[in-house]
Amino acid sequence: MRKNEKGFTLVLSLILLLAMSLMGGGLIVISSSDHQSNNSSDQYQQTFYVAEHALLEAEKRLIDNMMGPATSATNRDEDIRGIPTNRENDLSGLDQDTACYQSFRNLSRDTNFRVYEHIKNVSFYSVIEPILENTADLGTTAEVANEIRNLEKYRYEFFTVNAGSQTYKSAGSSLKKTSGTSQRTGSAYRIYACGIMGDADNPEILIPLETIAIISH
Repeated sequence: MRKNEKGFTLVLSLILLLAMSLMGGGLIVISSSDHQSNNSSDQYQQTFYVAEHALLEAEKRLIDNMMGPATSATNRDEDIRGIPTNRENDLSGLDQDTACYQSFRNLSRDTNFRVYEHIKNVSFYSVIEPILENTADLGTTAEVANEIRNLEKYRYEFFTVNAGSQTYKSAGSSLKKTSGTSQRTGSAYRIYACGIMGDADNPEILIPLETIAIISH
């Protein structure tokens, strides 16, 4: 009887050990999956921020061209200004074969389609680099190097289309100071931008955004 009990105890112990091993393995798989999911979520979020920066950069370039490039915090070179208009493809740099351009299904694939400018394959790290010049408050050298490697994965692209004149309501202060609320006419621009993670030609993650900017004359 005691031999039977010892045999049963051994079998029960093996079953419990197997069950605990399976549970432990399952927990490891779940933990690994959650970690990968969090990393993926962080990468998508960062790519979205890069796309937003591209929109802002395109708007800044429009303002610089309309009002003249900034020469100081309060002054602009007004001798170099004008209304940005759509240009020939060889002047605007339009490339309809980029992954970013192809991601906007509503855009024309006609060779006669024109844009004001097409800026592509720009490193997002080049924007952040001045912040990382002083690494004293950013952690160890290894941590900074790791962050740089991470930021170097991201790029952005944008192109801008002059969509013609647009009437809009303005109030308070805009590119030109106005008072009250009135109907004004400005130039409307459609801005298409992409945040890109990885190779610009074959991105791991690509997030396209678009907006409309109206600049008063």
